[in-house]
Amino acid sequence: MFLSASDAKSIADRLLTLSEADACVIELNGGDERSLRFARGGATTNMATSEVNLRVTSYVGRRKGSVAVASLAEEDLDSALRRSEEIARLLPVDPEYIEPLGPRNYPPTLRYDEATGVQGLEALASAASTVIAESAARDVHAFGCGSSGRRFAALATSAGLFAYDRRSDTDISVTARNRADSWSGWGGASEFRSSNLDVAGVARRATEKAAHDAPPLDIEPARYCVIFEPAATAELARWLMWMMGSRPADEGRSFFSKPGGGAKQGEALFDPKLTIRSDPEDRLAPEESFGYEGVPQSKRTWVDKGVVASLYRSRFWARKTDAEAIPFASNFTVEGGATPIEEMIRATKRGLLVTRLWYTNMLDPRSLLLTGLTRDGNFLIENGRVTSPVFNMRFNESLAALFSRIEAVGPTVRTWRAMSGGVVAAPPLMVSNFNFSSRSSGI
Repeated sequence: MFLSASDAKSIADRLLTLSEADACVIELNGGDERSLRFARGGATTNMATSEVNLRVTSYVGRRKGSVAVASLAEEDLDSALRRSEEIARLLPVDPEYIEPLGPRNYPPTLRYDEATGVQGLEALASAASTVIAESAARDVHAFGCGSSGRRFAALATSAGLFAYDRRSDTDISVTARNRADSWSGWGGASEFRSSNLDVAGVARRATEKAAHDAPPLDIEPARYCVIFEPAATAELARWLMWMMGSRPADEGRSFFSKPGGGAKQGEALFDPKLTIRSDPEDRLAPEESFGYEGVPQSKRTWVDKGVVASLYRSRFWARKTDAEAIPFASNFTVEGGATPIEEMIRATKRGLLVTRLWYTNMLDPRSLLLTGLTRDGNFLIENGRVTSPVFNMRFNESLAALFSRIEAVGPTVRTWRAMSGGVVAAPPLMVSNFNFSSRSSGI
């Protein structure tokens, strides 16, 4: 269920008026989505969903109780409010209590388009038809999913704050396989506006990658020069951003911890070619208007030419350390360069071209050691040209080391969205001595 700002505020105001707690916070989120799956020349499944969730958090003294419901019926909301107050009275004092925020100013959202938010299955069927036609022309099988919809998030406090944000989404993900089922390729795109979604381009990238008849090579795990396409760069950068918390750094639990205490903010820890920033008014990946606890988002640089410029910080930790509260960036941009992938390939004597990554996991936050697998398009480069498809491989590599060995950076583009709905704009990246640790003989 998609609520307007006025509807969300009306629901929250009613509960805040009824609250008997010392302080109260109401969180609302929900939305509508339609999706269409297709495979081997036709549609297989279509789905439409609508959901809404409300969480009420009551504070009695410095005690906190929360209850969540997936309903807007007044009797359910009233019950949740009273139950949250009961829980707060029973629980011990929260040692990290901090009073809810009062009114704040928020930047306008750039992430919503009404026509995209309400478009029907007909638009998704048209997109699937485009993909199917392209796969038939290249004599490969195509599988994928298209979706569209809209979501909202709202937060209100008894101190007078009300924050509201909304976004529309439309996306397409295509996996293609050759007729022998011996090789695959992938393409994907996500946009806030359907007019910006290049379905034909996605279909072309996926089917071109899949249209190989040569059997894939099973090469030796080793250190290679690697060219990451934008979706792969985005995955690596997202893990780096997740690790950029001020509290773990200050407490000595992360790569960003300074020996003897504190964080390595202001230090040059990466290659000067790496810059990461977030901005609610960014053209490719606009950030949300507010973050955790209702702290307003603003234009921010996280890594500035290799120097750590910002770390995210909760309001509690900000007060404890006498520093600024900085919300986590769900949407961000990795700044690009001027070197196209074709030029990177020509400059590579022997290396790999990687389409995307999956099953990525952080093994060690202190060294930023990440593991994962390549997927859907892994190619050997020899003497400046792509020569053969290559079976997937597992990597074990430190993000700190990886982002310190950047050889070249290409133009930034918006990439496939994350499961959380966050969007990253990222460039292709050429990195030296990337460590592939073992075979994973799949395609």
